[in-house]
Amino acid sequence: MFKLLSQTTCLLLSAVPLAAAPFKTAEELGEALFFETDLSLNRTQSCASCHDPNAGFADPRRDAEGAFSRGDDGQSLGARHAPTAAYAMLSPAFHQNADGEWVGGQFWDGRAADLAAQAGGPILNPIELGLATEADAMARLAEQEDYITAFQTLYDVDITKDAEAGFEALTAALASFEGTETFQSFDSKYDRFLRGAAELTKEEELGRLLFFSQQFTNCNQCHQLRRSAMDPAEPFTDFRYHNIGVPANLAGRSENGVAADWVDNGLLDNPLVNDPKERGKFKTPTLRNVAVTGPYMHNGVFQDLRTVVAFYNRYNSKAESAQINPETGAPWGDIPVAETLSETELTHGPALDDRRIDALVAFLKTLTDSRYEALLKE
Repeated sequence: MFKLLSQTTCLLLSAVPLAAAPFKTAEELGEALFFETDLSLNRTQSCASCHDPNAGFADPRRDAEGAFSRGDDGQSLGARHAPTAAYAMLSPAFHQNADGEWVGGQFWDGRAADLAAQAGGPILNPIELGLATEADAMARLAEQEDYITAFQTLYDVDITKDAEAGFEALTAALASFEGTETFQSFDSKYDRFLRGAAELTKEEELGRLLFFSQQFTNCNQCHQLRRSAMDPAEPFTDFRYHNIGVPANLAGRSENGVAADWVDNGLLDNPLVNDPKERGKFKTPTLRNVAVTGPYMHNGVFQDLRTVVAFYNRYNSKAESAQINPETGAPWGDIPVAETLSETELTHGPALDDRRIDALVAFLKTLTDSRYEALLKE
């Protein structure tokens, strides 16, 4: 009788749908938080607003100048362009290498040591998502029972009582999601070429050879990490900091109200850095998806990828035409922090003619993840 009752009970229970845990893993929780607009003051924006998964994890909401992302209040603008969040997890923690060079971290100045530290920054930034405190963030999430349950289950944290631990878990979950294949698929045409599943055009192959050349370009001085030019895990950044003389974005400053003579200190703004020799240096961004994540440079000063390649060429070419910004028809502009310019790297290699510039652009387009290749035609 006991056995029969037990079997019957089991059958009855199996017929009743049990309440499933809303988020079974940290990655699932992080994904929900990445799109959670309640984490902004006016409940209008999320991480995905400035890092849209359908736009290379960059911001597609660009104005005419295309420089900066607007904050949750619909008006606030910073002075730097939000970089793509794709492949960001490949960056090591912020540190000094054996040569004393600063490497890794997140943001243009590395002020966030790692991906989790970066994840919490925009939430509490008054001109981004705009919440004032960690407690405010936890109070917003505690409005939903699923979040209370998930944080308790996955991190053993009661977000209704411990805001500090809850916020730490929040950033850890976001970092877990950003560490998934969704953000770094390594399936671009270039990756398929390395696997023998795609062929490069003659122009793309010329661009590839030029890019990795030690003689004809300076591209790999900063945008190659691995020793082999055929490494399947190449992030196309050395994660170091360089001053390449990017001119001020005067058009963007007319919009955000920053004075025309203001100079962005770059790496020197990092609280851990106090050497004036680091002033004006910015973290080398990944070139993966670069063709679909403009505008370019830390301040979004350039709109077109070809302009970026032409800008580098200004340092090696004596031609008058090479000293003109094709987007403005005027000279490139002053170097904001001339004393720390990475002159050795920038002047490495001969001048490029139009054919080679076009070939480099063609190659850079092959670094676009397959899901974004349709954007190349737009």
